[in-house]
Amino acid sequence: MAGGGLQGAKKRKREHAEGKAKPRKQVKGGGDGAKRKSHSAAGGYTAHGGAGEVVARKKTPVTPKEKRLAAKEMSEARKMKRRQHYSLEKELTKLWEKMRCHDVSKEERSKAVSQAIHKMDGKYLDIATSHVTARVLQTCVKWCSESERDAIFDVLQPHLLTLSCKKYAVFLVKKLIELASKKQFASFISSLHGRVANLLHHTIGAAVVDYAFQRGTQRQKRQLLVELYSPELQLFKDLTVQSSSCLIDTISKLGLQISSVLLHMTIVIDKILEKGTVEYLIVHTAILEYFTIADKTSASDAICQLIPLLTQGALIIDGDEPTNAPELPKKAKAKKKRSKEPLIVRIMQTREGLKLGISCVKYGSAKVYLHKLLYFNFRLSGRENVFQDRKKIIKSLKGHIMKLALSDFGCLFLICIISIVDDTKLVNKIVIQELVKHLKQLIFDKNGRRPLLQLLHPFCSRYLSPNDLACLNYNVPSLSSTEVETSESAIGVITENKLDDVTAQDPNGLEGKQIVFESKKDPLQRRHELLIKSELAEALVQSCIENVGELLRTNFGKEVLYEMAVGGKDNVLDGLTDRIHMLHDAIASDAAQPKTEDTEHAFENFFSSRVIRRMVIDCPAFAVTLWRKALQGKCKIWAEGHSSKVVASFLESPSTEVKDLAKPELQPLVDAGILKVPDPKVVQK
Repeated sequence: MAGGGLQGAKKRKREHAEGKAKPRKQVKGGGDGAKRKSHSAAGGYTAHGGAGEVVARKKTPVTPKEKRLAAKEMSEARKMKRRQHYSLEKELTKLWEKMRCHDVSKEERSKAVSQAIHKMDGKYLDIATSHVTARVLQTCVKWCSESERDAIFDVLQPHLLTLSCKKYAVFLVKKLIELASKKQFASFISSLHGRVANLLHHTIGAAVVDYAFQRGTQRQKRQLLVELYSPELQLFKDLTVQSSSCLIDTISKLGLQISSVLLHMTIVIDKILEKGTVEYLIVHTAILEYFTIADKTSASDAICQLIPLLTQGALIIDGDEPTNAPELPKKAKAKKKRSKEPLIVRIMQTREGLKLGISCVKYGSAKVYLHKLLYFNFRLSGRENVFQDRKKIIKSLKGHIMKLALSDFGCLFLICIISIVDDTKLVNKIVIQELVKHLKQLIFDKNGRRPLLQLLHPFCSRYLSPNDLACLNYNVPSLSSTEVETSESAIGVITENKLDDVTAQDPNGLEGKQIVFESKKDPLQRRHELLIKSELAEALVQSCIENVGELLRTNFGKEVLYEMAVGGKDNVLDGLTDRIHMLHDAIASDAAQPKTEDTEHAFENFFSSRVIRRMVIDCPAFAVTLWRKALQGKCKIWAEGHSSKVVASFLESPSTEVKDLAKPELQPLVDAGILKVPDPKVVQK
């Protein structure tokens, strides 16, 4: 290498002497000195003397500000290289900040939206998948004119199903569905044909199908549902538009075989359960319809798969770890981690979700197959795990009891739990103790009072509508036969001795057979334990005494006050006689107060006058107290208006003691025509 370099130098020297050396390339506007000077002045290069070499060296940031600017420049350069429409994104973001403000005028917003749409024209598909520009396009769809929205919909319509599976574009698709015309929405429903089952397996795409299902007409809902029934219905679109109201009706009209429908639906629902996308209304509806044709094995297996999914992510107390929970996909795990509420709380927003939750409570631990017991080798720990379904459901509700109690369907789910579960210690620990902390809020709330009223007067049609009672009485047909009937006293736990007896007879031949559990706890005993032993009744009486005036005069509070005053159904509050008498005195004292302009009197108020009348008729002890404290010698004052109902109720009372007490003073008023007593045949409480 050294010799070669020397020979090269001699050769160049010889060529220079002969005049054959190549001239150096000159820099435009000056020689090498000008080039070195310009770079030196710019600070980008440093000139070294000697041979005149130029060494490139980037300026190193020194101060924190220079470092931040350098990092920002590097980040911008990388984004420009990585993102195709980065400069457009920056422009759209500035316009987005204007159009999404609440205080911006309608004209300014419309102008900003039009500018943004003009800039995005021809690039909608690329923009819809970006986490920044997808929001801009979504806001534009919300505020743009109808013609602009139609143009965007027409461009994206062929790609809506693809965008439905994208993480950020899914929100744009939902907004387009929400604001779509009837024709556009119908075309979107039509485009879903043959793809409903596959989208329901997708953790993102399932949300779009469910959103369309909720916004669709009854006919469109059936069109989406029937694809889950049979492969033929996925292939032939004309069959999906048949008018039917349920799965059984569809099978009879189309002449399908129940066995093939059951097999196909089992495969579809198993995939959905494995994927964990069970929080959607369309899935709840499909599972409930599946239960109508499923046999005992299929229905029980579906419920066993559902319970870990519904309770996953809940708080774990007493060190109990969830058992037999299936491994969820990564996306589903991330979604569960972001949400603090267990799924069983979130699905209590619809009647279908309520029925699904009730099915899990009723049949979760009441039905178990011996192959599961064999799996645990009949060890005690194994048996405990098998029988923890209902326990896991209740424990998953810890910290969410009030949210359930104040919601339309969540309160019915709590009613189901306190009416079925025999483990009153667990129910008291998780449910009752949480209700006691918020009694005042509950007794005045339309939904919050219902679990309390259920304990005082179970399944009363005055407090529960026919639809509510139908939900509470929901049963899975194949699991509600005579041998496995689940009523208030037909659910329980198998004992160790029974299990040992069964397995000792034929351990190998029992696999797949169903065990029926029975409970011997009386419903009245269960109510007594939840009310009296938990001290709920004591706290409830005290709350009623402290808020007696307000309870009397409110539509919802008066019902709780009435049930407490009469002692509940079947005298469930029999152990609190002295406290109930104190409540009678508090009501009578409020009624004995003179009239004032500030507060409407209890006898003249619409709600209080009617509830006091009911108390007088149904509770003789209260009638006597009220008469002596508030009405004796004053009946003529209250013989007109709403108060006349209270006065006349003493003559309507079935108690001879009450009638004899009031008749001497009331009969003259009746004879004089001042007081009118309704005909008992037409009187309704």
